[in-house]
Amino acid sequence: MSYKQRTLDFIEIEWATYIERFNRLPADEGLNRVKKQGYAQFRDMLAHILSWWEEAMPIILAIAEEREYERKKYDFDVFNAAAIERYKDWDGTEFLAHFEKMRQKSVADLRSMNEAAWENRRVKSWINGVFIHHAREHLVALSRFLTLDTLENEWGTFLEKFDAFEKKDEYLQKQGAVRFGDMLAHNFAWWDEGVAAVKGAMQDPAFVYAGPADVDAFNAEIVAKHQTMSEADLRTLFEQKRVEMIALVRELPESAFENPTIEDWLAADVVEHFDEHAING
Repeated sequence: MSYKQRTLDFIEIEWATYIERFNRLPADEGLNRVKKQGYAQFRDMLAHILSWWEEAMPIILAIAEEREYERKKYDFDVFNAAAIERYKDWDGTEFLAHFEKMRQKSVADLRSMNEAAWENRRVKSWINGVFIHHAREHLVALSRFLTLDTLENEWGTFLEKFDAFEKKDEYLQKQGAVRFGDMLAHNFAWWDEGVAAVKGAMQDPAFVYAGPADVDAFNAEIVAKHQTMSEADLRTLFEQKRVEMIALVRELPESAFENPTIEDWLAADVVEHFDEHAING
């Protein structure tokens, strides 16, 4: 899949169903998830997301068309507070209509962008920030799309990004890993836990999978268990487990993503876990 198509899919699939998926949550649960992200209400988080789209799109188009644009140094706290303030007095229906209008306009503008611009580093940086990474950062109701995208496009390039990364030792030190193979074993062992949770919940809707009682001890056991395996073998096993996870997610019925156990485990295991171990640089 091209980067262009991936971006358009995020806006036309992930963001198009974002509000609908949130509204399926019980009211108390939805509010709790929003508050964990630092917002008083869902609308405030939507205002934040919308304002970054409105900020980014003129810049993206200016870069694509080789026009000058105002360069800014952002104080993110100030920007985000202003976003909420800007829309706080809008009628609810009008605000949601504006959110949807901006989503559709973003799709149309990006479709019209010249093909060469899709390879521009600054264009990609803005797109990644406001459309792709933002979807993981503000995950409140997991979708099949986001789960698969993370497995295919983020975890799917994990090995490649590490191999190209210049500060490998620094990355491993920050992650608390002695070798890259330990990182791979850590990740696919947790995927195994997620698979057990998903399969258990599919067999019994009331099933609750608590997972390891002592996370630190479990993580240490993972490393010890795979200590004698070569990095080449661990890379092979990592890829095998990733492909198996993709197959599992593809086969799940849509209703599975409304099951709390399945949603919680896949969100934590696949999406949030990636950002914990992402290789940035």
